[in-house]
This record gives sequence, structure tokens and C-alpha cells, in this order.
Amino acid sequence: MTAAAIPPSAPRAMPALLTAPLRAALQPVLARVVRRIGARHPEIFDRIAPHERTDFVIVARELPFALHLRPDPAAPLLRAIPRHPLPPHGARIEGPFLLLLRLVDGEQDGDAAFFSRELVISGDTEAVVSLRNALDDVEGSIAQETADLFGPPGRAILSALRRRGNPQ
Repeated sequence: MTAAAIPPSAPRAMPALLTAPLRAALQPVLARVVRRIGARHPEIFDRIAPHERTDFVIVARELPFALHLRPDPAAPLLRAIPRHPLPPHGARIEGPFLLLLRLVDGEQDGDAAFFSRELVISGDTEAVVSLRNALDDVEGSIAQETADLFGPPGRAILSALRRRGNPQ
């Protein structure tokens, strides 16, 4: 495959020998995050109830893996998965990592990102809108709560990412 044939959404190649251990190392972290957010914000599940068994694939273009989210209140799931091939899913959300962070943080208008084509949605768009609305209804910042789970290092990383995403 030539460089011209590589889609612009493809991250720089990371050897498979590195991505599998990275995904494995992330699994307990992601499981902790989804359980904690679900426990602190059970209203998310009420808002997304019709789509609680929908499998969402979230692709941050710069990352060598994707995320699989299933907002099932009985067994919430968030895990890192290979980008190729993606597992069967009901909805796919793709965009730059910092845009996705701003969306979760409530600092970016999802409609504007979608219509500017920075954000690509496919599959069950109703499920994606329900997920967005559920996240928008949360008081505070899910990104901040996630960073707080990891103490000062987590807060420092989030702060650095926010600065990078919002250069002054």
C-alpha cells in the first residue's frame, strides 16, 4: 500500500507487538473508569436506556487502538480494541482525539463538529445522539472525574491535554 493509499484517519503505524500489550494494560483502567462513572452518574443509563445494549466503537484517529463502549447498566463495558478489523458494532464515532475529549468534557458542540466533518458518525445515529445527550446532561466534567480517579498525575495529564487542545 502506498502512502497515498493510506486513509487520513489511519494513525502512524505502531507495531502489533506493542499495541496488544498497550491494549491489555489499558483494560483494567478503562473498566475502572466506566464502573466509576456509571456508579456516580446512574442517570446516564436512564437517558440511554433504549440503546443500552448498543455496541459503540469510538475511534480517536491518532491512537493505535479503538474503544468499545456498551452502556449496559448491568454490565457497563469500555475496552481498548484493535482498529483493524473492528468488531461488529451498532454505531461508530470517529474524530481527532482532542475533539473527542472536548466532546466528553462538554466544551465542544457535537453538531458543529459533525457538520464540519471533523466528527464522523456511522451506524445507529439515534443511539449516538442518545449517548451525546446522556453525557451532556451530566453535571460537571466526565473527563475531570476520570482524571481525578488517578490523582495528581491524572489531573496533570488532563490539564496538559486541555492546554494542547485549546492553545491561547
